[in-house]
Amino acid sequence: MRGRRCTTWRCLLPLMQRLVLAPMPIPMRRLKLLILMLTSLVLPGLSLAGGTSSEATTRDTDFAAVVPGKALTFPRDHGAHPDFRTEWWYVTGWLETPEGKPMGFQVTFFRSATGHDRRNPSRFAPRQLIIAHAALSDPADGRLRHDQKIARAGFGLAGASEADTNLKLGRWTMRRDRGGDYAIDIPARDFRLQLSLSATQPLMLQGQAGYSRKGPRPEQASHYYSQPQLRVSGKVTRAGQSTAMQGSAWLDHEWSSTVLDPSAVGWDWAGINLDDGAALMAFRIRDAKGTTLWSHAALRDKHGRQRIFGGEQVRFAAQRQWRSPRTGASYPVAVSIDVPGLRWTLEPLQEDQELDSRLSTGAVYWEGAVRVLRDGQPAGRGYLELTGYLKALKL
Repeated sequence: MRGRRCTTWRCLLPLMQRLVLAPMPIPMRRLKLLILMLTSLVLPGLSLAGGTSSEATTRDTDFAAVVPGKALTFPRDHGAHPDFRTEWWYVTGWLETPEGKPMGFQVTFFRSATGHDRRNPSRFAPRQLIIAHAALSDPADGRLRHDQKIARAGFGLAGASEADTNLKLGRWTMRRDRGGDYAIDIPARDFRLQLSLSATQPLMLQGQAGYSRKGPRPEQASHYYSQPQLRVSGKVTRAGQSTAMQGSAWLDHEWSSTVLDPSAVGWDWAGINLDDGAALMAFRIRDAKGTTLWSHAALRDKHGRQRIFGGEQVRFAAQRQWRSPRTGASYPVAVSIDVPGLRWTLEPLQEDQELDSRLSTGAVYWEGAVRVLRDGQPAGRGYLELTGYLKALKL
């Protein structure tokens, strides 16, 4: 091919025919080329030269912009926003067995607009991709159990409703009912999560009434709300054995078209359900040197009073590093988070909670259940997310 771009059926079909009709067995080199050709047709933006197809190249201006002052409306904004480039529904939480044994879990559904021409009437046009991750953190395993899926939206096999939270990717589902409860069913590769999540507090709009800045430019932002202090019940199944579970969870829903500054490589984020009924969300965006480019925190007490912190008021400090034996990435798995007058220390449920999603989103990141201490005493439970430590995160 020698750098020639080729992403249409007319161009690829003769090449595919020659490969398929080649004498058996097909050499591995030819088989890999055939797979790449098929992939370039299924996922727009790929080319045999390793570049981006001009047909699928899009600009940020081709997607809807996040702007301040736009009021979020519900239940509509629980649903999908396909005019924006990227969106995720992200649930993390702690579970306990009847004997009090703790486990952490994570379920994330992503929707990604491909930039494919929306005027194309074909049902096969890959306008939206649906991606999902699921993970179970059990110290008895010693490492994270996780699974991932990806498919184009459509044909009743994968999709995200615009009316309310109703997500499907094969047999993986997450739905919100009219009463506000969520039902999650994730039959993953070596575990199954069947969980019900019930709200105990109002929604927590992040940033300025749901407009959440992520960088120095106003367009580097997302629409973002959280549902902290969710009550969880259900069961976890492994090796054919089901265990009843109770616990608490945190849900984030976020959508945007331009999030990270060009110099950013990733972020540190925490969502914490505090034992006194309060909720803490904090994040920082980092550059390649580890310098904080942007930071923000929101603390809401059990009475609904919310305090916002930004800039130098929010400090993340590593307390302990863990190096992955698989990827070599080093993560600050124990951290302290400081805002004026307050400090929390986060300790992982287990150190190895690295999730390799290179078969779906392309990222490798650390996503872990953490215990929260204040003045050395237990203060809450939550999740810590660490991205961009292996390589720069690309959304």
